[in-house]
Amino acid sequence: MLKEKKISVILPAYNEAATIGDVIEAMPDYVDRIIVVDDGSTDETLDIAERKGAEVCRHATNRGVGAAFSTGMRAALAARSDITVSIDADGQFDPRDIGKLIDPIIDGQVEFVTASRFKDRSLYPEMGRVKFYGNKLMSFVISTMTGQKFFDVSCGFRAYSRNALLKLNLFSDFTYTQETFLNFAFKRVPIMEVPVMVKGRREHGSSRVAGNLFRYGYQTVKIIIKTLRDYRPFRLFAAVSLALFIVGLAFAVFLAIHYSKSGTFTPHKWAGFTAGFLFLLSAMSFILGFILDMFARMRLNQEEILFHLERRRD
Repeated sequence: MLKEKKISVILPAYNEAATIGDVIEAMPDYVDRIIVVDDGSTDETLDIAERKGAEVCRHATNRGVGAAFSTGMRAALAARSDITVSIDADGQFDPRDIGKLIDPIIDGQVEFVTASRFKDRSLYPEMGRVKFYGNKLMSFVISTMTGQKFFDVSCGFRAYSRNALLKLNLFSDFTYTQETFLNFAFKRVPIMEVPVMVKGRREHGSSRVAGNLFRYGYQTVKIIIKTLRDYRPFRLFAAVSLALFIVGLAFAVFLAIHYSKSGTFTPHKWAGFTAGFLFLLSAMSFILGFILDMFARMRLNQEEILFHLERRRD
């Protein structure tokens, strides 16, 4: 069955000359195509990848790992790959574990499999506390939003069926990991996590995604909010509406208590105007959520149509 599948591996890479050669050499024999996406590297990443026999797609400037993955995804689809694997070029993942990710897809169990650093406690990698609990928090947030239990939503070692890639629509250049989970979960694409052993720390250089944790957190939250806006707008705007209503109610209660004690609204009339304004914003947000939810349904229908059109081309 494995020999019948065309397997491509995507390696987004930015200044990974110290490790990319070893990663390419460690690829299993059953991998048909290695696609290195050089994201504007200024070292010898491009030359080493070409010497090792990889197919190279190059960005003239550094655009981000999300953009690099999208470029590799398009190349894999154009090559008509049956299964596509994404793996970091920094040497933290062992290419020999690719088989663990693609087997459930080959067996028809799921369409998307991701390596998990935290599903098995015995395989927890060594990493700083901030990074460890940051990953845990992000997994909790995504699990809460999707209603599914996930242990690791930020790992870049993953396998996709062709159908899964055709259904995937990503917009962030910064990263793609959490957005992928939300995209698939909202489209009811089955997801499986497979525990693997990985290196918790890079041997060379620093992560361009998580190197600045504050920037990483900000960008990730922005991606999550945008994805909710596109696929679950009512949930997002209903939450905003509820928050505005509660704050407005607090001002109204404050004014009511003041009036009951003094018999006058003065000098806190401002609280009444503020409460009224917040109630208005709450109602507008609620109605906006209803309207955008209609557009979200249309969006999902359009993406489903596009998926079937692409399948017909195959």
